[in-house]
Amino acid sequence: MLVFFNPIKFGITFTLGNLLSLGSTAFLIGPKRQLTMMLDPVRIYATAMYLASIIIALFCALYVHNKLLTLLAIILELGALVWYSLSYIPFARSMVSKVMVACFDTEKQVWFDYETMQID
Repeated sequence: MLVFFNPIKFGITFTLGNLLSLGSTAFLIGPKRQLTMMLDPVRIYATAMYLASIIIALFCALYVHNKLLTLLAIILELGALVWYSLSYIPFARSMVSKVMVACFDTEKQVWFDYETMQID
């Protein structure tokens, strides 16, 4: 509930937690290897979005002090974190993209016939 009552405080702690997690993985595998993995061509855009969302969240929380902007920055940071994390799992981003398109595609209608138990 902290995110709704005081999103600025939550945004700061959430973002610092993300920075600590990046630092902890750099500590475990080494900063050079962490940086080469982050700058891999497969995940360069996910890394850029993740780092940019961290900067935006800190900017909104520490400088702007706007609760709504901070809440939107937290949501952006969470989405970037998920997409960045999925970049380390083979074929995970393509699978999630296909599932999201299948869930939110309004052009293709899928009907289930309960008598024959088949999808039309």
